[in-house]
Amino acid sequence: MDYIYGSAGMDAASWLMLACYASEDPVDLRLNVSLGRFFTYNTVQIPGITGHIHNEQHSLEKLVGCSHIVRHPSTVLTQHRELLNGHRSAVVWFTGLPSSGKSTIAHAVEERLFKLGCRTFVLDGDNIRHGLCSDLGFSDKDRTENIRRIGEVARLFAEAGLILLTAFISPFRLDRERVRKVVGDDHFIEVFCDCPPEICEQRDPKGNYRNAREGIIGHFTGVSAPYERSEKYDLILKTGECAPEECVDQVIELLRQRQLLQCSAA
Repeated sequence: MDYIYGSAGMDAASWLMLACYASEDPVDLRLNVSLGRFFTYNTVQIPGITGHIHNEQHSLEKLVGCSHIVRHPSTVLTQHRELLNGHRSAVVWFTGLPSSGKSTIAHAVEERLFKLGCRTFVLDGDNIRHGLCSDLGFSDKDRTENIRRIGEVARLFAEAGLILLTAFISPFRLDRERVRKVVGDDHFIEVFCDCPPEICEQRDPKGNYRNAREGIIGHFTGVSAPYERSEKYDLILKTGECAPEECVDQVIELLRQRQLLQCSAA
């Protein structure tokens, strides 16, 4: 019995498509959850097919026609939703070291936007790991998958016409670049919370930096794992020097400059 291999970034639809191409007969597919592989009697390589599926079992009898899965277009477009909301959609992606101020600033911006009458929401890294990404750890592979999932969710929020604020360490430059491509450059704003590690550690309310240095927590960004800076951010907030209110002002001003807080029929 051979394996069908897929990449860590695969989605369920791509796995099912791969399974359909893999065998002409309706054989059972069994999923090894820890390895993220399907088992079948044939091996196949299809360029461009990427994705994975979790905690499910399928047979090819149930997957007939899965290669014909296509997106269903909506008659209510993002532009229509933006007109209804009175502002354009955007994804403001706060990134930086742990305890650099990402969540604090994101929620403060959310409150300011809400008072301005904007439809907005925050996706916070810790909160997401209690649900959508509760099956992921902190290996490089899992971190990449975590950000891939959030990127897809962020795209949906943008399509819904909302201003989404995300607070994720997102340590890898390539992962953030991929999210920008998924969301669309016109809707994506990457904000770096620039705070020296020693100040982040002083502010750390959970004691994670101390635990990381003592070896209690492994693979911790800023101590035992790297943070890769982007070549160019849309905005850099000096969160080690500036008060949260001042940082919020800078974010709101950038949104105004990009005319994201207004929308017209034109």
